[in-house]
Amino acid sequence: MTAAASQVLPTASAEEPEAAPSEADPGWIDAHVHVWTPDTNRYPLAAGFEADDMRPRRFTPEDLFAHCRPAGVTRIVLIQMSFYRSDNRYMLDVIAAHPGTFSGVAIVDPQSSDLVSRIERLVAKGVRGLRIHPREGEAARWTRDDAMKAVWRAAGDQGIAICPLINPSDLPHVDAMCGNFPGVRVVVDHFARIGIDGEIDQQNLDALCRLARFPDVYVKTSAFYALGKKRPPYTDLLPMIRRLVGSFGAERLMWASDCPFQVQGEHRYADSIALIRDRAEFLSESDKRAILRGTADKVFFS
Repeated sequence: MTAAASQVLPTASAEEPEAAPSEADPGWIDAHVHVWTPDTNRYPLAAGFEADDMRPRRFTPEDLFAHCRPAGVTRIVLIQMSFYRSDNRYMLDVIAAHPGTFSGVAIVDPQSSDLVSRIERLVAKGVRGLRIHPREGEAARWTRDDAMKAVWRAAGDQGIAICPLINPSDLPHVDAMCGNFPGVRVVVDHFARIGIDGEIDQQNLDALCRLARFPDVYVKTSAFYALGKKRPPYTDLLPMIRRLVGSFGAERLMWASDCPFQVQGEHRYADSIALIRDRAEFLSESDKRAILRGTADKVFFS
């Protein structure tokens, strides 16, 4: 969710081991992870970013595997890191280097003259979503912005998801775009950041749940380290998750860690997945399978 996190990554021994996946149990899917490399010569940072902004200095697939594999996670959705803006090469190279392990959510420049062909090329390389992250007040202009409308239209034509990283105040504008572009798959990141100020505001939660009337809207139950009390085991977030299950159904929710930010300080990967797998007693086993694997498989890997 943010790169302003602590600098030390725990080693793999910090996580609790779990049985290895098998054909009968194909493993879980983490629907939201960022990776980057310290090799800024081959993969330069975008204008406005410096090496000091990369905290931790690196988070490569190998760093990720040390955390996710002990938890039984075998597939991951990579989210293009803001350090690179619309230069998606590092993410695409990681996808190509690990066939079947990764899917991707890219960033594109809505003003690109070759927007549609760019998106087509990204889809051919394993991208299944487009990230949009509006600046303050920007989302209110989406319904009048021809460039943003072109992004949504292209996503619909390609059968990939629009993935908005938004604040609760942007929910009405996402709602409006969903109404204007029926059938476009939308995956809202991190509960729309409800609870980032420490409080789970019920009006904001109502606004998020209203999106459930659009059958192609999904929500990531993710970034637990940054929401509510912001302390493991994160059980204060369970009422919000329960409300979303009641509105969307488990088949439209997906779990994600938001690594590497979930594995810094007191926060551990194991605690994130355990909130859904072990602590949400209101979820059936089929609900858990949907949130931990099935939904993300359908949206990002099928």
